[in-house]
Amino acid sequence: MDDAAAFNRSAWDSQVEGGQNPWTIPCTAEQVAAARHGDWKIYLTPTKPVPVDWFPETLVGKDVLCLASGGGQQGPLLAAAGANVTVYDNSPRQLARDAEVAQRDGLTIHTLLGDMRDLSALSDASFDLIVHPVSNVFVPNVLPVWRESYRVLRTGGALLAGFDSPFVHCVDTRGDGYFLRFSLPYSDLTSITEAERVERYGANTPMEFGHTLTDQLGGQMAAGFHLVDLFEDIDPNDHLHDFFPQFIATYAVKLK
Repeated sequence: MDDAAAFNRSAWDSQVEGGQNPWTIPCTAEQVAAARHGDWKIYLTPTKPVPVDWFPETLVGKDVLCLASGGGQQGPLLAAAGANVTVYDNSPRQLARDAEVAQRDGLTIHTLLGDMRDLSALSDASFDLIVHPVSNVFVPNVLPVWRESYRVLRTGGALLAGFDSPFVHCVDTRGDGYFLRFSLPYSDLTSITEAERVERYGANTPMEFGHTLTDQLGGQMAAGFHLVDLFEDIDPNDHLHDFFPQFIATYAVKLK
């Protein structure tokens, strides 16, 4: 585990303890109960649910990897819908959220601690579906995420991924207005000072990295994926959405 992963493990644990980050707040018992009856939806990005036709016709018996997806949100609902769920995340406290929901609602969820770029603990061709909400912003290099995802998927399996628009990281949001300042790829390690990072994001926040579309979209295709569909989404709490959507979600398939 490199320095960025170690820093972000601690930062995400702090986010859970703070209780304010929406990606750390677990689903409710009512949502789980509804999912058991086929009424469920999950999110890869802040506001738009994943389209129904991005999922298999049924999740019953499907092996699903929730990649960098701790927090007790996606995994429990997919498990309640009948899937065999493994949640893989870098934060022990985020994984604990999934374990808490599983215990509360009588679900079976396997949790595994690790870096999303290294899935060596998982066997080749062991999953039918990967759910990867916005999270690769927290690693310096996204290409290993796509390669490892391709390896652990079975033929015909799908990768559902959400990520930041690269342009979010070009904009300096401090002060009065928005200013184009940063080039891509963006890195909290090299693009700004630590003091600026804390001013920009706040204390005890994860370190971020902005990836190009070549690495986000082209990287999936280079790993072997067939890109089927995508949509864009916004963060309603950030007025950058007045200029462009801040998030992208993709549906890609492993054909062979």
